[in-house]
Amino acid sequence: MLHDFKTAQPIEFYKHFLKENVRPDGRELLKFRDALLNIGSINTARGSALVRLGHTMVICGISAELAEPKATTPDKGFFVPNVDLPPSCSNKYRPGPPSDDAQILSQFVLDVATNSEVLKLENLCIATKKLAWVIYADIQCISHDGNLKDAIIAALYAALRNTKLPTVEYNEETADVQVKQDQLFQLPIQTCPVSSTFALFQDEILLADPTNEEEEISNGTITIVVNSEGKLCMVSKPGGAEMKEEKLKVCIRTALKRHAEVLSLVTTALGEDEPVR
Repeated sequence: MLHDFKTAQPIEFYKHFLKENVRPDGRELLKFRDALLNIGSINTARGSALVRLGHTMVICGISAELAEPKATTPDKGFFVPNVDLPPSCSNKYRPGPPSDDAQILSQFVLDVATNSEVLKLENLCIATKKLAWVIYADIQCISHDGNLKDAIIAALYAALRNTKLPTVEYNEETADVQVKQDQLFQLPIQTCPVSSTFALFQDEILLADPTNEEEEISNGTITIVVNSEGKLCMVSKPGGAEMKEEKLKVCIRTALKRHAEVLSLVTTALGEDEPVR
């Protein structure tokens, strides 16, 4: 009977629970789902991480290659993210070229990386105008049950922290390049960006870490990205209802608290005693 009610009238079904300040899955309104993190999931990658957020699961693999810097940025390397949403992760997606959702998420990852400066491109330059690292972040969704953004950014950060590159020596006179695979160094990471997403239900009720079902019946979502210094790096609100200022403040406060939880999750998985900021 309850399932039939949910199918026939999903909004009324949610109202029945939300009036008691609880969601159908038992969570409080601003409660995030339990997160699981596995580091080094891909043996063939320079660094990798798998994040599970409820029934949403994504995996990120980091690869790297050497290239000549752009003429416009001769002292910088490159960061190239790509998000893949295969049909196996959700019936929303079909085989073929990258979906609009995948392209939007890839741009979101690039914007977060740029705005937070998690990876300073100057640190990827080996020889100005001559040689630099290109860092590829390939992110695949294994299972999509809402809030891909938060899972993706957590997986990206953890994978970058897990990344080691070989030492490279460049001879300015001969232009010879020597890659020392037996001398690895940790990819320098500047800060920890954490994404926190909220759905707005009936223009009034905020739901943290929305499931796919909650996203579909909401009036829109908003994503807040903060860094280790507690600074706001990015606010992403792709359409939907306008959000009142007091609601936005709640989202920001909750996002700041969420940062500590995610950072602790990553440092624990890496076996570190103190968070690296």
